[in-house]
Amino acid sequence: MKNARLNLMSPSYQVFGLAVVLLAVWESICRYGHVSPLVLPAPSGIVVRLYVMFAEGAVWPHLMVTLTEVLIGFGIGIASGLVVGALVSLVPAVEKLVYPYLVALQTVPKVAVAPLLVIWFGYGLTSKVVITALICFFPILVSVISGFHATDRDQLDMMKAYGATTLQTLVRLRIPSALVLIFAGLEIASVLAVIGTIVGEFVGAQAGLGYLIMTYNFNLDVTGVFAVLIILSAIGMTLHSVTRFAGRRYIFWIRREPVAVMPH
Repeated sequence: MKNARLNLMSPSYQVFGLAVVLLAVWESICRYGHVSPLVLPAPSGIVVRLYVMFAEGAVWPHLMVTLTEVLIGFGIGIASGLVVGALVSLVPAVEKLVYPYLVALQTVPKVAVAPLLVIWFGYGLTSKVVITALICFFPILVSVISGFHATDRDQLDMMKAYGATTLQTLVRLRIPSALVLIFAGLEIASVLAVIGTIVGEFVGAQAGLGYLIMTYNFNLDVTGVFAVLIILSAIGMTLHSVTRFAGRRYIFWIRREPVAVMPH
């Protein structure tokens, strides 16, 4: 009984219980509070709409377009952030010359730049990929630079004392030491990737979940808008979970202790 009580008091059960309570309150307000579906649709209606969208296949083409833009943009953002971050960290001249311009580029709101990118790269896939890559780039860049700069100076001196080459020091010391911060940046970028893609689709697109939201919003289909938002949330959470799993897999020496719940 005591173990069962502790299991019920675990954070995962508490989160699930809170979600059930919030959904029940939401459903009750919509059903008995005389709230118009144009203002706030009921959760049951959203679930039904999700089922219809997938069963009829109307959402699949838009889902595949958005997934493609998210994954390609996220991948380009990762690659460019890692390469530029490594150059800035390891080559002092590059840090002095390039980093101020990178910071200045980051201060420009990507939402404001999105219309220009759509004009330059068109309404197709390319503009959304560029916007997503730009939004993902800076968190990864900062995490790489911070990770490389956080390498212990005594360990670097020891590698030099043992005659390690620059490549050996990079592979065996700098990169493993920076992985914790790098994966932290990747987790942030994984969430921002979905935001970047949807911003691009809002500005100008011919397909995608962002385009679908704009269409439903124009037709005052609020239930459809909520259904698409749930799909987008699922994409972001899945991408974040995969990134987090990869971090736990490759940073196996970092222990993540579960939160202890004291019995009453």
